[in-house]
Amino acid sequence: MSQIKGMMMKKSRTTAIILAAGQGKRMNSTVQKQYLLINSKPVLYYSLKAFEESIIDDIVLVTGKTEIDYCQKEIVEKYGIHKVRIVTSGGKERYHSVACGLAAIDWDCDYVFIHDGARPFVDGSIIERAFLNVQKTSACVVGMPVKDTIKLADKNGFVESTPDRSLVWQIQTPQVFKKELITKAYEKMLSEEASLNAADISITDDAMVVEYFMNIPIKLVEGSYKNIKITTPEDLKTAEIFMDA
Repeated sequence: MSQIKGMMMKKSRTTAIILAAGQGKRMNSTVQKQYLLINSKPVLYYSLKAFEESIIDDIVLVTGKTEIDYCQKEIVEKYGIHKVRIVTSGGKERYHSVACGLAAIDWDCDYVFIHDGARPFVDGSIIERAFLNVQKTSACVVGMPVKDTIKLADKNGFVESTPDRSLVWQIQTPQVFKKELITKAYEKMLSEEASLNAADISITDDAMVVEYFMNIPIKLVEGSYKNIKITTPEDLKTAEIFMDA
């Protein structure tokens, strides 16, 4: 009886994959966006710190091959991010980097959080909301309802339709899944990568992989309008304002 009770009370183990292998071409900077400074600390530090101080058990940091030592010494060790179990190299595209992160998890793990290292304003509340929802649904993504009217365009740049704004969300990260589910989804996607490319189908986020290959509904979870991704110089200025506030 005590053994059964212990199994029932087993805590779900969580791993966060933090992606920091992007080149940041739209930033117009020689420094990759995740290493730019906000209040004297790199953008990547803030994401790592949020997960370090959260309910997450382990962190996989995915970066460029030439930045592994830098991230290990100048960010992970320098700022005491103790939950990082491995710093590994990513791939050509974002989804390749996610696959590398998943492959690096060789320990017991029930749920995987996938987060862009260039989103410095994720916080413990967002992480906890996502965790509560993924335990009920197996797959959820953080986002916020859009504030503006959205137009869908045709290939010639003309308006094709106007979706109901109340049903349109701007998707953020983290995106959270049962480990088994996201692993199988990525295995299927990589096995069919050539056919996807031939059909000009772009994989833009992890939820799309699950939607396309697993036919699993994705739960939308409220994030924050502050949970922006640092992509352009204007984003960096906005982040500095948020930090000062």
